[in-house]
Amino acid sequence: MTAEPNQIIERARAALRGVYDPEIGIDIVALGLVYDVRLEGSRLEVDMTLTTDGCPVAESLPNEAADAVAGALSDVDLEVAVRLVWDPPWSPR
Repeated sequence: MTAEPNQIIERARAALRGVYDPEIGIDIVALGLVYDVRLEGSRLEVDMTLTTDGCPVAESLPNEAADAVAGALSDVDLEVAVRLVWDPPWSPR
């Protein structure tokens, strides 16, 4: 399937809305943990953070996000990469 870049990014964001922080019970997009979703050639990159650097789901939540996006875009030939970033630090709004 051929999809427009904006459609791919929106589908990825929709998939990320289905990933919840298990301690807070809010999806990672609404919580403000997803900083950027972009296409770099045949690679979809997601920059996200965690509520704290000692977050107990630091190992699992990025993998869960990557799996959700990869599943939602399984019909598109893309590599999905989720990168944890700490700048700017997350804070509740």
